[in-house]
Amino acid sequence: MKHRSFLLFASILFLFTTLACQSPYEKLESEQLASGKVANDLFLGLRLGMERKEFFETCWALNKKGILNNGPTELSVEYKAEMPSGNPAKMRFYPKFEDEKIYLMPIEFTYEGWAPWNEELAVEKLREDVVKLFEQWYGPGFIEVSNEDKSQIAFVKMDGNRRIRVFKKHISVVRAEISDLPIEKKLKEIKPS
Repeated sequence: MKHRSFLLFASILFLFTTLACQSPYEKLESEQLASGKVANDLFLGLRLGMERKEFFETCWALNKKGILNNGPTELSVEYKAEMPSGNPAKMRFYPKFEDEKIYLMPIEFTYEGWAPWNEELAVEKLREDVVKLFEQWYGPGFIEVSNEDKSQIAFVKMDGNRRIRVFKKHISVVRAEISDLPIEKKLKEIKPS
C-alpha cells in the first residue's frame, strides 16, 4: 500500500513540476491543443482547411468586387486593411497548402506612408495596430512571448487548433502567421527544418 501511495505522490509531483517548468506560451499551447476545440476562420470568408480551388474562387469573387487586388509578387493577394489607428495599411497574403488544403496563412502588413523618419508609422506601432485589429477579428487573449534576450518579441493567441503569431519582420513590415498547429507540427516532424 505504501508503494502505491508513493507512486501516486511521485506522479502528482512530476505533473506539477512539469507544469511549473512550462512557459506561459507552452501552458497555453498544451491547454488549447488538449481542448479539442477547432477554430478554422481566417478572414474575408477564408478558412484553414479550405481547398486550393475554393481559395482561388473566393479571391477571384472578392477581386471582382474590388475588395482584393493582386499583390506585388506572383503569389500574393493584397487587401487594404482598415487599421484601428486609422493609418492606411496594406495586408498581403498567400496561404501554404498541405493535401490541397490551407494549413498556414502568412500575412505581411505595411503602413502605406511608411518612411524611416516617420515615427507615427514605426514598425512597433504597426505591430500594436495589427494586434488590435486581430483582437477585433479573433477576440482578446494575445500574450507577449520573447526569446531569452528579448531581442525578438511576438504576440500569440491560440484557439484550439488555430495559432496566431504577430511579430516584426523587419524595419517596415509586421508578419502574422495563422496556422492549424497540429498539422504544422506534424509537417515539421516529417520535414524538419
